[in-house]
Amino acid sequence: MNSNKFFTNRIVITVLAMFCCALWGSATPFIKLGYELMMPSKDVPSTMLFAGVRFFFAGILTIAIYSIARRKMLVPKTQNFPKIFKVSCFQTIIQYIFFYIGLANTTGVKGTIASGSSAFFSLIVASLIFRQEKLTVKKIFACLIGFAGVVLINLDGLDFNMNFFGDAFVIFSAISSAVSSVLVKRYSAYEDPVVISGYQFVLGGLVMIAAGILSGGSISVSSLSAVGVLTYLSLLSAVAYALWGTLLKHNPVSKITIFAFMTPVLGVILSALMLNESGNVPPLNIVITLALISTGILMLNYKKENN
Repeated sequence: MNSNKFFTNRIVITVLAMFCCALWGSATPFIKLGYELMMPSKDVPSTMLFAGVRFFFAGILTIAIYSIARRKMLVPKTQNFPKIFKVSCFQTIIQYIFFYIGLANTTGVKGTIASGSSAFFSLIVASLIFRQEKLTVKKIFACLIGFAGVVLINLDGLDFNMNFFGDAFVIFSAISSAVSSVLVKRYSAYEDPVVISGYQFVLGGLVMIAAGILSGGSISVSSLSAVGVLTYLSLLSAVAYALWGTLLKHNPVSKITIFAFMTPVLGVILSALMLNESGNVPPLNIVITLALISTGILMLNYKKENN
């Protein structure tokens, strides 16, 4: 079975995409734990430094793991470095500056669900901006239903309780993630998506480390627990983004990004179990939110092939 046939198989897509979503869903509680273990204060420079270190090592792990697996050093073509840097800007630098700052100012439950809105934005960006696929009535309706879940999780009674530097920043990161997915789809025609993933992490991580240090940020990795959290966060990024990029190369953007709706479902469960933060959001809101997101998944996942 060739790679294209393998990565377009429905079972393979489902298993690999769900695995990526499970990894990303676990990232939120582990990032919050990382704040407690490595950051005395949640200031912006330290947050950027923390994110930069994570992604720099994620890039090194991606390049090392897949170079060993393929028995050759993975190196991008010289003409593709501008493309890789553009992906890095949206997939790592912009996305995670907003995400880490936002997550430091909201709960793990709300942050995870807000970040799940990237699936909706991916459909919009791919259809309306890059014209990579058709935006149908069914897709629009599914987006509205799913995004209603993101709105609902921020409701406090009849008031819309959205923290700009928290929840809104996480949504900004989701928009950046959507743009990066479309760019990876486009540029994977010229470069191996695993190579794009690894080197964009290294570039983005270095930019964020430099920005964090020059701004006076600091982190402390002085315990085995801190090392474990940092290693896990780096490894999950290395594995998830490489697999996700490969799936995007062989399939339409909407067919893959639809699975990102499952990230908040898994993230809410893990955040509630690990961080005990579920009390910050009414349980009924969480249940209805997950129901809305699941409805969006079903509507888009069971579409006709010619949609």
